[in-house]
Amino acid sequence: MSIVCSGSVAYDYLMRFPGYFRDQILPDHLDSISLSFLVDDMVRLQGGVAPNVCYSLALLGEKPILFAAVGEDFDQYRKWLEERGVDCRFARVIPGKFTASFFSNTDLANAQIASFYTGAMKNSADLKVSELKDEKVDLFLISPSDPDAMIGYARQCKELGIPFGFDPSQQIVRMNREMIREGLDGAKFLFCNEYEFELLKKHSEWSEEEVLDRVDCAVITFGEKGSRIYADGSVTTVPVYPPERIVDPTGVGDAYRSGFLTGYYKGLDWELCGKMGALASTYVLEQKGTQSHRYDRETFIERFRKLWDDGGRLDCLL
Repeated sequence: MSIVCSGSVAYDYLMRFPGYFRDQILPDHLDSISLSFLVDDMVRLQGGVAPNVCYSLALLGEKPILFAAVGEDFDQYRKWLEERGVDCRFARVIPGKFTASFFSNTDLANAQIASFYTGAMKNSADLKVSELKDEKVDLFLISPSDPDAMIGYARQCKELGIPFGFDPSQQIVRMNREMIREGLDGAKFLFCNEYEFELLKKHSEWSEEEVLDRVDCAVITFGEKGSRIYADGSVTTVPVYPPERIVDPTGVGDAYRSGFLTGYYKGLDWELCGKMGALASTYVLEQKGTQSHRYDRETFIERFRKLWDDGGRLDCLL
């Protein structure tokens, strides 16, 4: 099986300010504001939707392909991913640019000042799906990056007969009606959360039935309420896997996609696919960082069976 993951690749620079931003801001002088915050600590974490999905796919024994534009500073990230089983041959370095980066400074009240540098991600459209001509691609997953690139990938997949999944997420608001319809029409999978699904309907000007009619399978997540899978003319409701602790929800949806798709391409039914996604996402919820979780397939199966009976079918992961 070969799943190609396109989308953002980013570094997250997270800082903590040991005070309150509000104490430094002078309301009467906003037109000449000039602030600098001395922070006590900073961490740099690997992030981005595409490598997040790849990382959890690799944990589950798959061999995902990263398909994305990256910067000249990607070498260390590339090594990290390749050591964990991710194929990075199609991660293209854009000369003169850094990998997309998120800079966040959080104060004692959890107020946040942040900036996002698009960097190499702006060149996502330079990559063409036809570059994969020598690969056997079971699914091309279109995740958030440059909107024009995303819709271009959808169009190219249809032209080449490659099944694709559409995961527009936060980029929905940057797409017009025609772009969203292009991404939905003919997709094998649609992934989004409850709020994003409402945005999709609004911006596509399609009803729920019209959206669902354009895709083979729609997976909609509802946070702590679990997820719903719309496929084969029916709806499958899947609960969450209760976490031992909640640390950080960032990247939870990416891991869900990894678990779900692994189950699907192992031939499991919709309920088991959703439950695999639920457990995969819980591992991320319990850690800080989108690629900080660890498990092997035996551990994953053992934990799954503490709550759910798979009738031995998850042995296919081994």
